[in-house]
Amino acid sequence: MAKNFSQLRKGMSAQARAVSAAEHLRLVEEMSLHQLRKARELTQTKIAGELHIGQGDVSKLERRTDMYVSTLASYLQAVGADLEIRAVFPDGSAVKITQFSE
Repeated sequence: MAKNFSQLRKGMSAQARAVSAAEHLRLVEEMSLHQLRKARELTQTKIAGELHIGQGDVSKLERRTDMYVSTLASYLQAVGADLEIRAVFPDGSAVKITQFSE
């Protein structure tokens, strides 16, 4: 018989809950464009309308591994986000790159 997720969490050790929480955070902080669009409950057709391109072009864009910064910024604006580019160094420090800002 299937168990409620909250029941399963109650049976987990504190360490297992911490690992689960860390993995959840990682999954929320790292998404593909397709996953981001789905999480925002938007369709490719809706994004296509915002970008003035076809739905098939949105599908292709979401599968690309290389694109112009301006293309990525436009897509993110269509899903309601702004693009922020940061340089992250091994010591954990980070610098926001402003060269691509409007």
